[in-house]
Amino acid sequence: MTGSTDQTKTRADRIVISVDAMGGDLGAAVVVAGIASSAKINPDIGFILHGRKDELEKLVKRRKYLAGRCEIRNATGVVSMEDKPSQVIRQGKDTSMWSAIESVRNGEATVCVSCGNTGALMAMSVVRLRKLPGIYRPAIAVLWPSPNPQGFNIMLDGGADIRADAKDLMQYALMGTSYARNGFEISRPRIGLLNVGTEEHKGRSELKEAHDLIAANARNAEFDFVGFVEGRDLPGTKCDVIVTDGFTGNVALKTGEGTANLISSLLREAFRYTPLSRLASVLAYTSLNRLKKRIDPRRANGGVFLGLNGTVVKSHGSADATGISAAVKLAFQLAQSGFTEKLAARVASAAMLDQDAETGNSTASGDPE
Repeated sequence: MTGSTDQTKTRADRIVISVDAMGGDLGAAVVVAGIASSAKINPDIGFILHGRKDELEKLVKRRKYLAGRCEIRNATGVVSMEDKPSQVIRQGKDTSMWSAIESVRNGEATVCVSCGNTGALMAMSVVRLRKLPGIYRPAIAVLWPSPNPQGFNIMLDGGADIRADAKDLMQYALMGTSYARNGFEISRPRIGLLNVGTEEHKGRSELKEAHDLIAANARNAEFDFVGFVEGRDLPGTKCDVIVTDGFTGNVALKTGEGTANLISSLLREAFRYTPLSRLASVLAYTSLNRLKKRIDPRRANGGVFLGLNGTVVKSHGSADATGISAAVKLAFQLAQSGFTEKLAARVASAAMLDQDAETGNSTASGDPE
């Protein structure tokens, strides 16, 4: 895969984001439009864009804000949404997704952004970037609209792995804490463990064990553990981070998306019902538009792969330019904060605490971010 020679290299002091241009449902033009929107707003971002060079060069030349900000890497292959992760790992070295991850692996970019096949992206990220030392299972952290001051709650795992034992869930709590601090500047995140009820005797055995592990790590890791939470707390104010296994998390996420779409559809139908209701919709336009922006999934676009030697942001496959720009914004914030390094330090610190607990040593180390 060769770099484009007619695109000016990105400025040395910019944070470089590696972008898979070919993975989304809406095509490369939408991806380029999204990163151009980000470039217009933020002069400190540069891009390495991966995909079919001839196509991308034409698209980039139409966007004046990408002049001197975007290097193109030729990659002729595309990972489709139907491709199996195992097949992509064996045969996907010529794809834009593989190339985008390689730029992070080689240190040329800080974060990778892709709209592509989630399973393939996770599998490829694990193989090429490797898990952080001490991590059992990586997780996908997703954002859930909330009345909390930061505007969103964090839920993980959103579907990276359908299994999770007690130690996995404890690590999710630590990773979610680091994400909340570095992505949303929450100095002391509140962590909740998703269950079928808030009573301590409810739930599967691994949830009860995870409850005790998370509670034991709360003081040293400087987060507040609120205990078990229920599905109603996902968009609530009881906690900032909700921990669950990937099966439950993915079902909850898709249910939430479907419910939001249903409510939007029912509102449109209600306001079209009579001439009076249509007039009411005009009078309420400003408030409805504010509500639409508040719950717009495009503005919360970007699931972050946690637990890897590098940061990967997974955008919705159907994301438009606004959604792509939101994913790039999140990627920039994490890169700017040195998120990967701080997450690695947090996991290493937790591993040392576990070793101290096993040996009876009560000494505690300073808290990483």
